[in-house]
Amino acid sequence: MSFVSEFKEFISKGNVLDLAVGVIIGGTFGNIVKSLTDDVLMPLLSILTGGLDFKDWFLALDGTSYKTLEEAKKVGAATVNYGLFLNAIIVFLLMAFAIFWLVKIANRFKRPQQVVVADPGPTKEQQLLMDIRDALRSRPEAGAPDQGVGSVGR
Repeated sequence: MSFVSEFKEFISKGNVLDLAVGVIIGGTFGNIVKSLTDDVLMPLLSILTGGLDFKDWFLALDGTSYKTLEEAKKVGAATVNYGLFLNAIIVFLLMAFAIFWLVKIANRFKRPQQVVVADPGPTKEQQLLMDIRDALRSRPEAGAPDQGVGSVGR
């Protein structure tokens, strides 16, 4: 099989296409959650923190005090942007929570799959034991001296 035909077979399989659709939808969904965080939740949280925006929570490493991160960036000051990091954590938690609920809702609409378990039949050892059992049952019992395994010598 040539490289091109192998690649065509690989790319045409359903799971590759499903993955591509999932990545595209996931990226778009990420934009929605980011907008929810940046445009709805962060302004509400800034009210609780006295009007301070998380974006402006930073530490300037040059020791100078700047009012905004933008101001520090203009002068080229090195900064530790823990507010942006906190924002990223909140976006992650919101996205994980939203995906959890989407999966939970989607699972309600799934039909339960019927699992059909085929009887594998007896193993070789089980079949041998059943044959021995059947052979022992068919032995004549009345009047015949017991000469089988486990008989005591007479």
